[in-house]
Amino acid sequence: MLKDNHNLLTAIRARFAHVDSCPFQGPRIYFENGGGALSLKSVVATSAKYAAIPDNHGRDNPATEALTRTIAKAKTDLAVLMNTTSGQFIVGETGTELLFRMIRVACLNAPKGAKVIGSSIEHPASRSAALHWAEYTGMKYVNVQHDDATGMVTADDYAALMTPDVALATILHASPVTGIGMDVVAISKAIRSVAPDCLIIVDGIQHAAHGQLRLDDYNVDGYAISPYKVFSRHGYGIAWLSDRMTALPHEALIGGPAGNWELGTRDTGAYAAISDVVSYFDWLGGEVSGEMEPGKRIEAAGKAIHSLETKLTNTLINGTDNLPGLRDIEKVTILAGADNPAREGTVSFCVEGLPSPEIVKILNNHGIRTHTRKADHYSGNILNPLHFPDCIRISMCHYNTTHEVALALGVLNDSIS
Repeated sequence: MLKDNHNLLTAIRARFAHVDSCPFQGPRIYFENGGGALSLKSVVATSAKYAAIPDNHGRDNPATEALTRTIAKAKTDLAVLMNTTSGQFIVGETGTELLFRMIRVACLNAPKGAKVIGSSIEHPASRSAALHWAEYTGMKYVNVQHDDATGMVTADDYAALMTPDVALATILHASPVTGIGMDVVAISKAIRSVAPDCLIIVDGIQHAAHGQLRLDDYNVDGYAISPYKVFSRHGYGIAWLSDRMTALPHEALIGGPAGNWELGTRDTGAYAAISDVVSYFDWLGGEVSGEMEPGKRIEAAGKAIHSLETKLTNTLINGTDNLPGLRDIEKVTILAGADNPAREGTVSFCVEGLPSPEIVKILNNHGIRTHTRKADHYSGNILNPLHFPDCIRISMCHYNTTHEVALALGVLNDSIS
């Protein structure tokens, strides 16, 4: 397993751009991974390489043949990364755009009088889409209320409201506000036990960088990620569609290939960049295990990442050496509780009597990049029931260190206590 090993962490950090400094601010600690993870240096180089190529796929020339191979390789790599033996991967504008598109197609193809079920914990990427298209198509939206104390929604919560006429279900894999993960396997099973033909679409945008991706185990029909949160770059999203979802009537060019969901020319560099991400996971898995098979190495990497990130969040919460953790700092409230095993790399908290933007500014003045989540259309579903106008989010990835956490704790103890 990956531990806070200096040599390995040095090798990991060397693979990421701007790991310890910002091109605009200078030296800084990056704890804003929930807003966008660091990019691999290989992704930066690959993106520049493909941005300079004028050719497109679908032509009869050597450049097109190379681009076609690049795209095919990326889709094969994604299947290994996300553990699936069926369906297809497509690239779109963003993860949010792809969630909207999949949900739109599901609602437009649902039987008359059918229902949509989703939860109050969801990011508006899926929740707004489900509410909008449920209303547009005359479907009833069923809300599954999450638990404020744990920041979770469970299979039992879904099961209590499931009926056989539910045609679409949406699930959030992990919250970008609290970092708390949901049990997609159990929730999917609860949904299908009542409505076996229900289409299930998962927002995996926050989860993808922090844990295992096992599509064959989920038994769902759609899964979306945003590569800029998985060590790639901005400018595209990726969705996996089941064979059943692929076959549904959807927007497509008349006379075009059957089952094609991509509209217009794709950015081959986007596909190539995600192959770089898969290659990185493969490398990391080889460093933390003796596995020889790529899929097994990637699985080992995921387990190691989760182990280190748990150590980082526990250090922030419980403290280190003589530094009290967040749970021991007076007036601090940790969202979703201090002892939550479902946490994935993120700790969000509020300070009584101090506005969150003020704390974020103090941290930033000390070169520690964090973020304020406000009770707006992005985070109000979580913050409003708790009567918090805002919170501070510290979101970490496996390339962060316990030393960086200790520095943040030092600033927080001095500023809040």
